[in-house]
Amino acid sequence: MSMRNRLLASLHPDDLDAFEPWLEEVSLPRKRELSLPGEETLDCYFLKDGIGSTVIVSPEGHQTEIGVFGREGMSPASAVLGASSNPYRVVMQVDGSGYRIETKRLIELMEQRPRVRTMLLRWAQVFAAQAATTALSNAVHSVDERLARWVLMCHDRLSGDEMSLTHEFLSIMLAVRRPSVTTALHTLEGNKLIFSQRATIIVRDRRGLEAFAADAYGTSENEYARLLGDFREI
Repeated sequence: MSMRNRLLASLHPDDLDAFEPWLEEVSLPRKRELSLPGEETLDCYFLKDGIGSTVIVSPEGHQTEIGVFGREGMSPASAVLGASSNPYRVVMQVDGSGYRIETKRLIELMEQRPRVRTMLLRWAQVFAAQAATTALSNAVHSVDERLARWVLMCHDRLSGDEMSLTHEFLSIMLAVRRPSVTTALHTLEGNKLIFSQRATIIVRDRRGLEAFAADAYGTSENEYARLLGDFREI
């Protein structure tokens, strides 16, 4: 099996051989929920393409995104830390596909194979760094800078420059109301960094977006490179 997930593709051949019998290829359409708060985590997902969104939900139903993952990672990260349930909602933000594995099988593989355990714990560290960076960015960066960061993060995880991101998802991603999303999109368009039409964003100037986002982008990406290798190498 040729692996299109960065974590699985980086496994030692012996470890990958142990994984393969337990991996089920699945289609993951947009809005498919992979995990719900408080429910037992029966399965874990390693994406091949598409983007998953990890969202925290308040008791009153307010939502904000704390992190995204794609072919570079897996979800929920809480499972590799031994937690039987995940406190977050995990939902597909962009259509994709991936490999599903029973959580109990994944835990067994981690217990039997130290290299697998080390890799997945490093991924959990990277995802924690992303969540922390999101909290900092929501506190100190403008909506325009945060939008540039999220567009870059989605661009990292997709093939090509076009992405389907609705205003509904963008408002959750940025923890703002939809009118603020519209204004931020217009700002990036005015700087000729993106083109936005309906539920589609097209990246026009990747380097310009990185410069615009400044220190809002790069911390968790650098952590991934430090612990797991080239972020975009599949």
